[in-house]
Amino acid sequence: MGKLEGKVALISGSGRGIGQAVALKLASEGASVVINDLDAAPADETVAQIKAAGSKAVACVGSVTAPDFAERFVKTAIENFGGLDIIVNNAGYTWDNVLQKMTDEQWYAMIDVHLTAPFRILRAASGFIREAVKAETEAGKQVFRKVVNISSIAGVGGNAGQANYAAAKAGIIGLTRTMAKEWGRYKVNVNCVAYGLINTRLTSAPADGSSEIDVEGKKIKTGVNPDLLKAMEAMIPLGRGGTPEEAAGAVAMFCYPESNYVSGELLVCGGGFRI
Repeated sequence: MGKLEGKVALISGSGRGIGQAVALKLASEGASVVINDLDAAPADETVAQIKAAGSKAVACVGSVTAPDFAERFVKTAIENFGGLDIIVNNAGYTWDNVLQKMTDEQWYAMIDVHLTAPFRILRAASGFIREAVKAETEAGKQVFRKVVNISSIAGVGGNAGQANYAAAKAGIIGLTRTMAKEWGRYKVNVNCVAYGLINTRLTSAPADGSSEIDVEGKKIKTGVNPDLLKAMEAMIPLGRGGTPEEAAGAVAMFCYPESNYVSGELLVCGGGFRI
């Protein structure tokens, strides 16, 4: 049996990249997983991979920033798997610009996806968690639940051209530490992982305008200039960017029973890099 046998996990932004790696990792440990992506195809493909490996998964497609998404996300877990034990707030992207050129749309897009969406998901889950804990306490059971919020080294030390992203990622650290204090009485461990350079489609593509993603009709350029990428890697003590699977390992550690007395913590997963 895996360490997460019988657990139910919500993972936002899990159709691709780091989120997909987290979903596959938790599922391999026995968790039933709710997969989310903006698009149905990657979500369904991840669900298929998990089922092919003998685990359980279901898709909840849509934008995490939609006003009704959080309730639908939580409801999907409860209706399909009968509970909720793990929440990983992972969904997001970057939309960079220097401050004087940054639009209100760019600013609010980052705040909404990286900070408001996790807040709404946790709020939507709170009712179920309170009632579940009440029933478990009356039955003499002790159940630990896990929340892992995703931040970035940009949220720890800032990053030029990312005032919006850095502010949102700093905010999620504050939300994490607040929820650790509010939900400690429910035996919910709330922790945060701040990523450094992780090699995904959002970082590996050329930043010359030839690669972009579509986010609800907005065309967002992706990628890091190859020369800048090399310079970034040279600053990392381990000498390279991380893989999505390594990024997923940092999240999984906070989901295991071994972390039952760890809460309100920030783990930097960045190959030894410090700002």
